This record gives sequence, structure tokens and C-alpha cells, in this order.
Amino acid sequence: MSVHSDQVCEWRSPEQLKELLDLELRDKGESESRVLQYCRDAIKYSVKTTHPRFFNQLYAGMDPYSMVGSFITEAITTSLYTYEVAPVFTLMEDTLLRKMIEMIGWDEGGDGIFNPGGSMSNMYAVNLARYRYCPDIKEVGLFAAKRLVILTSQEGHYSISKGAALLGIGTKNVYIVSSDKRGKMIPSALEEKIKLAKSEGAVPFMVNATAGTTVLGAFDPIEEIADICEKYNLWLHVDVRSYIHSPTNNVSLLCLLCLLRVNSVAWNLHKMLMVPLQCSAFLVRDKTSLLQHCHSARATYLFQQDKFYDVSYDTGDKSVQCGRKPDAFKFWLMWKALGTTQLEQIVDRAIAMARYLAQEIKKREEFQLVIEVAPVVKERMMKKGSMMIGYQAHGDKPNFFRMVVISPQVSREDLNFVLDEIHNLGQDL
Repeated sequence: MSVHSDQVCEWRSPEQLKELLDLELRDKGESESRVLQYCRDAIKYSVKTTHPRFFNQLYAGMDPYSMVGSFITEAITTSLYTYEVAPVFTLMEDTLLRKMIEMIGWDEGGDGIFNPGGSMSNMYAVNLARYRYCPDIKEVGLFAAKRLVILTSQEGHYSISKGAALLGIGTKNVYIVSSDKRGKMIPSALEEKIKLAKSEGAVPFMVNATAGTTVLGAFDPIEEIADICEKYNLWLHVDVRSYIHSPTNNVSLLCLLCLLRVNSVAWNLHKMLMVPLQCSAFLVRDKTSLLQHCHSARATYLFQQDKFYDVSYDTGDKSVQCGRKPDAFKFWLMWKALGTTQLEQIVDRAIAMARYLAQEIKKREEFQLVIEVAPVVKERMMKKGSMMIGYQAHGDKPNFFRMVVISPQVSREDLNFVLDEIHNLGQDL
């Protein structure tokens, strides 16, 4: 039986925490004993995201091998822009990207780059898709193109709109496509929005599909969306929340088969696979160095072409960043230690636990799929520190708890505790 005496969080208000923590920065350094106490306080009052009853975000738990990898990369302190400064990590990133491209099924190969998170990966997709449509925009700017339109579902991640704002496309030029009750994009609605944009004189150039939406966990019908994108010559990007191929996980298998036809993929490794933040990969099915051409600035002090080694391993010019952490090492070390089979088992177990929780909810009369008292119960659980679950409204539904079951430490006892605790915290409401 799983027993946990420690709390998920020791909740304090901002005013209380300012009193408890010595936040002032002084002219002179302080003693090692004081510095050690500051470290203890930081740990004590932080949310324990590795606790098995932390369900608040789309990441949880901690893999010890990737944690060691994270420590090593911090200790070595190198940046991943050239082979000469990061020879080991450059080769590891290349190996991982090739392996992930192989898993997707792009037999002719592809390209990619690791970056801080899924939002950044999605922005890479927007920029690359725009560059593919209008290469002159890199030098001439927005004057080189007509009004461009991105299409994404109402369940798609907000980073698409952020990317449109950042890149000068404009949030009003992100056309929202309707989803069905399960949260999946409706292909016919997508085609209608494409026709609408064209009738307005705009140029739709990219569709963002999602494999595992943030709230409902829905998988867009990528095969049908791919048909439409090919019909209208649109870049198809898929935002993959996080998974690894598992022969017993039919949803992931179907998703992988559909990814064969997409142009790019955002694969977030610091979520379900528990690689420490931050670690995400952007993959593109392109062999023409599109990623390089789109982002290259040809900094002569870094990317000299007359070096004594193969400069194709100097990958920094593919990135919008200059300094870039060797995040791939964390995942490489974890994969080495566990193997593909055990990574698959992590995903399978998370799905099994989620299905168990759904079955238990159906058995309890006091629970509904949507519950209006979520904010009050959330406040009580946070102040008690017993567990942490996020909530939100959705469409015409009032606030409800969004259960994210990822950590392999989660047991059936933990999930039963969740239901009992919600009931106990809210039974007077």
C-alpha cells in the first residue's frame, strides 16, 4: 500500500511567504550555514511536483537517470551551438533526433532541434511554415506576403496564438476551427474556414493539429486533416503532448501511423516521460535544410565553414537561440538506462491508472463528470497540502477538476485517496 506522510505543498500566501523567507539581496555574502538554510526553505515551501499526488500539470514525477543527466549538463556548463564546444552532446542530440524521426516513420529522414518546450516547438513550426510559403519574408519582412492565416482547433494550445503575435502574423489571423464533443477537430469545419480565409483574400498557410489536447486529451483526426492540407497545399503541424510508441497503446499507434504525412511535429519529452524541465523536440519532415535556411544568421565567429571537422555538426544556426542547453542528454541517458520497452511501460501504466480512476468515479454517486464546487475544494486541498489538482471551465461547462495521471509512482490507493479527499473536502458544500 502506498503511504505518504509528506505534503504536496506547505501553502502560504505571498505575504506570509515574504515574512518566512529572507529575500533581501545584500552587498556582502552570507555564511554557508545561512545559504544552506535558504536552500532548505526553498525546498520546504515549493510544490513537490514529484509527489505521487501532484496531478496539477501535464508533468509529474521524476526519473532519476534524467535528473543525473540534468545535474551533469549544469555542472559542465556548455552551450549546444557548435561541435567544438559540445562534441559529446551534439552527437547525442543527433542520435536522439534520428531515432525519434525513425519512430515517427519518416523513412526518408528529416531534421530537428531540441528546445525549451512545446510552445517554442510550435512557434518553430509557424515560422518554418511561413518561410516555406514565402522565403523572402526573412529579409524583406511582412511586406513580402499577403495576409497570412493559421488554422487550429478550439482545443489547440494557446502557444499558436502567441506565436502569431510574436511573429507579426496577428492573433486575429488565427482562425479557430470547431471541435466535436470529444474535443477533436472537425475536418469539414476546417475546410470551411480555409475557404472563408481565401474568400477574404487571405492566404491560409498552416494547420495546427493536436495529438492529446490539454484539457480533454483528444486526438485530432490527422489522416483526414492531412487530406485537406494536401488538397490546399498547407503545412500540417502536429502538437504532440507527450507519448512514446507502445504496442499495447492503440491510440499512440494510430497517431504514429498518421504522422507519416505531416510536415512537422512538436514532441514534449518533459511531460509524460518525466524528463526534467525543460526538454522538447521539434521535428520536421524535410531534407532541404529548411530549418537552417529559415533561421541561419551565419555568425562568422561561431559558424566558420573552413573548420578542420565536419561543420554539419554545428547545429546552432538552425536555432533561434544562441545559448542552448544540451537538454537531449537528459533524455538520452534515461533512454539508455531504461530502454524503449520500459519507456513504453511508463505510458501504458499511466493510461491504466487513468482508466482505473474513471471506473472508480462512475461507481461513486457523489461524483459527477463536472462539478461546480471545484475552486473551493481546490483552495482547501492546497491549504491542507494533501494533494494538488488543477481545475478549469470548458465551453458551457462550469469548473471541473482536470486529472492528469502521469507519475509512475501513482498507485490505486493514491487515486482512491483523491476521490475520498475531494469528497471529504467538499461534502459540506
